[in-house]
Amino acid sequence: MAIPLSLLDLAPIASGQSARESFAASIELARVAERTGYQRVWYAEHHNMASIASSATSVLIGYVAAHTDTIRLGAGGIMLPNHSPLLIAEQFGTLASMFGDRIDLGLGRAPGSDQNTMLALRRDNTSADTFPQDVQELQGYLAGKSRIPGVEAVPRAEFPVPLYILGSSLFGAQLAAALGLPYAFASHFAPDALQQAVGVYRDTFRPSAQLASPHVIAGVNVIAADTHDQAVEQMTSAYRARTRAFLTRGPIRRNLTDAEIDEFLASPSGHQLSQMTRYTAVGTAGEVRDYLEAFAKEAGADELITAHHAQSVEDRIHSIELTGAA
Repeated sequence: MAIPLSLLDLAPIASGQSARESFAASIELARVAERTGYQRVWYAEHHNMASIASSATSVLIGYVAAHTDTIRLGAGGIMLPNHSPLLIAEQFGTLASMFGDRIDLGLGRAPGSDQNTMLALRRDNTSADTFPQDVQELQGYLAGKSRIPGVEAVPRAEFPVPLYILGSSLFGAQLAAALGLPYAFASHFAPDALQQAVGVYRDTFRPSAQLASPHVIAGVNVIAADTHDQAVEQMTSAYRARTRAFLTRGPIRRNLTDAEIDEFLASPSGHQLSQMTRYTAVGTAGEVRDYLEAFAKEAGADELITAHHAQSVEDRIHSIELTGAA
């Protein structure tokens, strides 16, 4: 049986590229995913990152939805402690009113940013403490069953927007199970607790009006190309760029050579960073298919959400096409 595939698009801004070009690429990627049978495309809320253009997540979802026809689109995810539940209910109620039953809402509790940016977002270290209650408040608004007397989310779609809990620890797994919601694990960058979290989720899941049985989505990185060597070359380039961006954040910036990047990744300090992308399918379409099938079984996943990291838009599109076809 084929594994349902979805797509995570971080709307990357490559060196020398504008945000407008990144948004145009997001439309192109979503159209390819729609054409090649992917379930959904999700966009992640990140802030103060010069290489990621998906900070205004609901706006980007609406933009892409207006340029596609059938594929589901959503947030993977909205970092709910950055917002009031009412505001997010209004945004996603608007999206669902415009685009019908195509809108997903994945929810996380991390800031999606650094400490200073977290403060600029008007949140503090205690903002995440009410995440479970905030999810339920949001759920009430979207279903027309507000938990706040006299307060309703307007507009509200004719049907509830499906919620997903995102996480990389046991907390999210336990919350998703308790609320009877689908669970998406961020194994594409936080792989360590994957099997344990999925086990907890499945063992403690309680059916809900939205979901009768557990549904696990696992994140995995993908770089597919016509030849194995091309895929490895693209992966090396992409992960060097990722490491360079990580090392040059902040006020002191300098150009790091490829040799310096490779030396860092080979060091004990760089090992943790390189381990974040442990789950990466790289190679030809057949090699990627075999890896994803094995990974889905290992993860206990019902669906995979794939993050394609090739540097050029053309290579990312080709990777999406090859993976979908395989």
